[in-house]
Amino acid sequence: MRVLLVVGVLLIILGTLALAYGGIHYTTHKKIVDIGSFQATTTEQKTFPLPPILGAVCLVGGIVLVVTGRRGN
Repeated sequence: MRVLLVVGVLLIILGTLALAYGGIHYTTHKKIVDIGSFQATTTEQKTFPLPPILGAVCLVGGIVLVVTGRRGN
């Protein structure tokens, strides 16, 4: 039953982070101009949104796993 506790805690952590941040933020670099030794690049900030329901489901699922894992001991 120790596996249930570990998975439950991980789901609680992931659910809390998903609710707190609301998405995964990352940076991309693009070349705009590349002429000989001259290069121009740009940096873009992008976000992959995570729906709040996903965080809530992970959080509740983690709590359920922790409770059932503790009852098994």
